[in-house]
Amino acid sequence: MEENLGKKVDETWKEKAKTEPEHKKQEAPHDLPEPDFKFFLTSLAMQAWIGLGAIPNPMTQKTEENLGQAKFIIDTLGILKEKTKGNLDKEESELLEQILYELHLNFVNKTVAKP
Repeated sequence: MEENLGKKVDETWKEKAKTEPEHKKQEAPHDLPEPDFKFFLTSLAMQAWIGLGAIPNPMTQKTEENLGQAKFIIDTLGILKEKTKGNLDKEESELLEQILYELHLNFVNKTVAKP
């Protein structure tokens, strides 16, 4: 242990990290999917669908319409589209386009006054 401004600092974790097997450092919880851009997009889309009241909130199992939240997420996906232009593979780009198209269409249907 080293002295640092009169406080004892435990530095033993550094040695443990060096000797820990590489496979243990990379283990992730078994119930979580492998993170990738498509999963990220679909998780944002899911939040927007919840805000649109199209699917129940998985936490409450209730349909809870929150159009402000839905608009925020749709706009966020639009920003991602602009900022990632030219950096996505074909599948990612098509997924983002499809998600935005469907969410925009549903948002407009929810917000435009019907006669």
